[in-house]
Amino acid sequence: MSRKKILLFVPDGVGIKNYLYSKTFQNVSASLSLFHNFDNDTISQIEKEVSLDAKIEIPIYLEGIWEKFLRELIHVSRIKYNAKKVNNPIILDFRKRRHKGLKLKLFYTVVTFTANFVVGYRTILNLEKRYDKALRNTKFYNEVCVILKNHNPDSVFCTHQRALKAPAIFAAAMDLGIETTTVIYSWDNIPKARLALKADVYLAWSQYMKEELQVFYPEISSDKIKVTGTPQFEFYKDKSNIIEKDIFFKKYRLDDNKKIICFSGDDALTSPYDPEYLNDIASAIVAVGMDREYQLVFRRCPVDISDRYDWVLKKFPNILIEMPPLWNYNSRIWSAVYPTYEDVKLLVSLAYYGDLVINVGSTMAFDFGMFNKPCIYINYDIEENKDWSVEKVYRYPHFKSMPSQNVVHWIHSKNGILDTIQKALEQPSISKINDWYEIVTGNIEEPSKKIIKEL
Repeated sequence: MSRKKILLFVPDGVGIKNYLYSKTFQNVSASLSLFHNFDNDTISQIEKEVSLDAKIEIPIYLEGIWEKFLRELIHVSRIKYNAKKVNNPIILDFRKRRHKGLKLKLFYTVVTFTANFVVGYRTILNLEKRYDKALRNTKFYNEVCVILKNHNPDSVFCTHQRALKAPAIFAAAMDLGIETTTVIYSWDNIPKARLALKADVYLAWSQYMKEELQVFYPEISSDKIKVTGTPQFEFYKDKSNIIEKDIFFKKYRLDDNKKIICFSGDDALTSPYDPEYLNDIASAIVAVGMDREYQLVFRRCPVDISDRYDWVLKKFPNILIEMPPLWNYNSRIWSAVYPTYEDVKLLVSLAYYGDLVINVGSTMAFDFGMFNKPCIYINYDIEENKDWSVEKVYRYPHFKSMPSQNVVHWIHSKNGILDTIQKALEQPSISKINDWYEIVTGNIEEPSKKIIKEL
């Protein structure tokens, strides 16, 4: 009996970490091929964890103006539809608003204007049919068809449902009778109207995510959505991913006699004033001499390669310890940077040895929660900045999954920083974090096995 041939399409670094570094494709009977645009260094890192029978380069895709117009028109139309359907206008913030150059500004002005005439869900579905037709008329689609015919996989698996090349690749696969499966990239992706491709099977993290998918995409039948969990939290259950304490503490100059507070940064779009929040926390600790008890570890969002934190790090050299993500940054494009496996161990170890994590609405709450460590969410505005409010972050639809506000601790003002830190360390709310984790992820045992079983 011949082995099933699976073509893996992994568009970005997070997909590499969650699916190629996890146990999902380790020691499987299937024949695995990678459909990619990675450089040789990335490929060598991947092959340390996954045995590949073939590596196939994806052709260049130059998106035409018509495909781009339809894609963005569908996005804006769905955003408006989603906001109205669940009566949450904050969803409108998921639209692109800042554009460089006159041509792009004009283009998106036309898109936004045209979206005013898209009335009703049926019209959106008709636009998607036109988009599908446009994709099938591209050189890229034809080139992918040739590759798929030559390689003849039984299945194509994509780790990111909104990758630009994914719709045409999946269209070609489906036209050739090849099974297609995609996962939902993250817990907050569905309301953002970036489900760009049509697949035979959609893998959801949890029953909650499945129901959300059916709310925003009612045309997808229930039997096409499989609840498998997500493998990204499996790393925390493998003790071999915990770096030995002496090695970990020595490398990052950590003091064994002090508690470790981790400040985890978001990307600049989600939380533009993270440096100011980090400054407030460090200032509060130093002002009362609590730096004798606490050390503040800073881990930036891996795709944030800006210098926006530099001034804070220089200001507090004695309490602030930067722990940079161990990603490969050969490219300045966020989707092209990727983690090394050493970063997996770094993050697991930080959550294991750390006592507390602080951030603005990040899933790092779940990472630390894997070791029963508390999380604090920041919930006050930086006074001198009136153009953005933290309030809108917690109005995003995915925060409705919280069973209660008590699953995390909250800093509601600059003056409340120290009291909240002390309370969180004394009363970590362990079981409540786990309640939220169970809703978002389904708390499914060995999701990697469930995913490979579906494939």
